Amino acid sequence: MRNKSFLWWAVYLSLLIIFTAYVALDTFVIPKVYAVYEEESAEEETENAGDTAAVSAVSTDEEQDSEAGDEEERAAAATVTDTSYEDENISVTVTTLRKYDTDIYIADIVISSPKYLKTALAKGLFGRNVTETVSAMAEDNGAVIAVNGDFYGARSGGYVIRNGVLLRDTAVKGQEDLVIYHDGSFEIICEDDVTGEELLDKGAVQVLSFGPGLIEDGEISVDADDEVGKAMASNPRTAVGMIDSLHYVFIVSDGRTDKSSGLTLMELAEVMESLGCVSAYNLDGGGSSTMVFMGEVVNNPTTGGSRIKERSVSDIVYIG
Repeated sequence: MRNKSFLWWAVYLSLLIIFTAYVALDTFVIPKVYAVYEEESAEEETENAGDTAAVSAVSTDEEQDSEAGDEEERAAAATVTDTSYEDENISVTVTTLRKYDTDIYIADIVISSPKYLKTALAKGLFGRNVTETVSAMAEDNGAVIAVNGDFYGARSGGYVIRNGVLLRDTAVKGQEDLVIYHDGSFEIICEDDVTGEELLDKGAVQVLSFGPGLIEDGEISVDADDEVGKAMASNPRTAVGMIDSLHYVFIVSDGRTDKSSGLTLMELAEVMESLGCVSAYNLDGGGSSTMVFMGEVVNNPTTGGSRIKERSVSDIVYIG
């Protein structure tokens, strides 16, 4: 009897371990593609995909060739230094600020049209555990400057609108999102108050769901006690902000190293306020925080503790 009992428990424990391992792999490792997605103009109508429908918003070969030609022509006419880029439509200046015992990288951005403020998904796919490095996505999309986005693929909820396509309409209670509209203006909303479809109807082009909002109507909207989930108080951070019409900032801070301790949300908000932001929003941070300028990683991303290496993420925000 004892042998049978032992065998039964051994089988049970083995199955439990296998099941637990599968759930972990399914959640964090195994890619699941919900939609094939390529950048399309925000004005073009696309089918509402929801969470599981396949969406294809693929430009024609002629359009893609034309866009590639425009990018090459623009790059050839640009004035580029190690810390700046300027052409007739895009101006980017990257500076470094030392504050709160942390290196903070600031990209000041002025564009002639909101069409140059874009997002992109890893491998052009919408799904779970579909990831690439920020530098790879920046190269694939011809980005002048890029930062990591909201890492939507690590969560099953939160609105996802990218370049005018509604990809996920699953609300999360209390979730604050950044909405970027056709005219390039920012609004921070709560998913309790509006649906993804309603945001599209209002002219949303991008919706990023991480948060929280840092500055609203020119006022800091977090306090010293606010934090993301169970994160440490000081972390590497990524944020985007709007100073004025078509004038933006991308910010990434280092952290978790001997040289840089990282920022609290309140400190991040204070930096954004000092730059004159009327609206600012916290994106995914920690090991995800990465800034890439003209193909080069600007900051020191910390993947796996203090190891300096890019983390693969699901999306970027970029200028290009």
